[in-house]
Amino acid sequence: MIRKHFTEQTAIFFSVAKWVFLSSVVGVIIGAVVTLFLNILEYSEDSRSLLPFHYYYILPFALVLTVWLVKTFAPSAEGHGTEKVISAVHKSDGKIDISVIPVKLLATVVSIFAGASVGKEGPGAQIGAGVASALSDLFKFSKQDRKKLVICGISAGFATVFGTPVAGAIFGVEVLIIGVILYDVLLPSFIAGFAAFTTAQLLGIQYTYYNLHFYQNISLDMTLILKVVLAAVFFGIVSDIVITAVSSTEKMIKKIKLNSYMKAFIGGTLIVILTLIFGEEYIGLGLETIHNTITPDPLYAVDVHWYTFILKTLFTSLSLGAGGSGGIITPIFYIGATSGHAFGSIVSPEHLVLFSALGFVSVLSATTNTPIASTIMAVELFGIDIAHYAAIAAVISFLLSGHRSIFSSQILAMKKSEMLSVKIGEEVENISTSLEDNEMNKINRLKDRLHIKREILKQRKRPKKD
Repeated sequence: MIRKHFTEQTAIFFSVAKWVFLSSVVGVIIGAVVTLFLNILEYSEDSRSLLPFHYYYILPFALVLTVWLVKTFAPSAEGHGTEKVISAVHKSDGKIDISVIPVKLLATVVSIFAGASVGKEGPGAQIGAGVASALSDLFKFSKQDRKKLVICGISAGFATVFGTPVAGAIFGVEVLIIGVILYDVLLPSFIAGFAAFTTAQLLGIQYTYYNLHFYQNISLDMTLILKVVLAAVFFGIVSDIVITAVSSTEKMIKKIKLNSYMKAFIGGTLIVILTLIFGEEYIGLGLETIHNTITPDPLYAVDVHWYTFILKTLFTSLSLGAGGSGGIITPIFYIGATSGHAFGSIVSPEHLVLFSALGFVSVLSATTNTPIASTIMAVELFGIDIAHYAAIAAVISFLLSGHRSIFSSQILAMKKSEMLSVKIGEEVENISTSLEDNEMNKINRLKDRLHIKREILKQRKRPKKD
């Protein structure tokens, strides 16, 4: 018995040591590569002022260039990066073409420089996963080890882009399968995330955190909790709108019988026209608008309107559908924060910043099916005082978004309601839902009872014959 126990512990020790080493090395490398991407992106945004005209005027040409880069050099880099990585993990054991790294980096920089409404987390995750896959091929790792290392790459990329190492680690192991956390990759993901985050900081990357201490003295407030529950319902609806808009726009543009370059040019031109009508705050990353909603000084949020999140959804759907390269998470943060601002301004103006922060993480939770990572992100970005409110909002919005996702390759492993019949183990894009047979029987019995009652009432109302 002792010998067997010793053998087991020794095997576990060497396995842990192996993954501590591998995930540390991978995390440092990914942190450096993603830092390079972030620095190039920042430099490109700063250089917009050198243009003698509004930078977004070049968006139609930039989207054409982006489409050409992706189609010519790395077709697998098409779309928002996190979705492609999830698909690679499920369908090809994490095998990612190394050409994705430079192509995704360049295409995303071009897209964001010209004003496409896309994010930087998708490229960060795809670059991280691509680096991990390349290292796995270089050292001839097994398929299982490569898959684990690629998941570490997702966590490291996410942590580096947003400065949230714990949430990044959890996101990497939670986003792949709805309702399942991959515990066997949890330790490597944590280490890779922390290693990448620390490397980025040492290389000069500075992150923005928000101290929402101004409401920390509020004790258990049932009225506020009720408002948070109502907000969570609203965020679930917003998330459903975002998922529908992005997927429907992509499908609609694909059906148009034009080549992809013409679609990119026309889509870019349409975005330019919309920008001239509604303003520049809806294009690009939109980090300034996000900051303006999550600040204790309401003067900074004067330009955030109730319809801001709707327009951002439109701009993002068009940018991705027309061929823009980038992520979807940063626009989701924007949509979440501004929808929270809109809700808070009506329901609870005294907690305006709180609801903006809750929208930030709740719409992420609902659109990506990652309530745990989203709750932890709330704590990392906004402080411990938001934890209980964030947990309530993130979980409720996650449930109310249904069996859908912004990442169509996610695998469903749970039902969000026992009343629904859903096929477990399918990709989200192939999921169809219906009521369970016993629930349908209950509804039919209720209909029969109501019909009988109506007939009885009709009989009573008929005048009696003499």
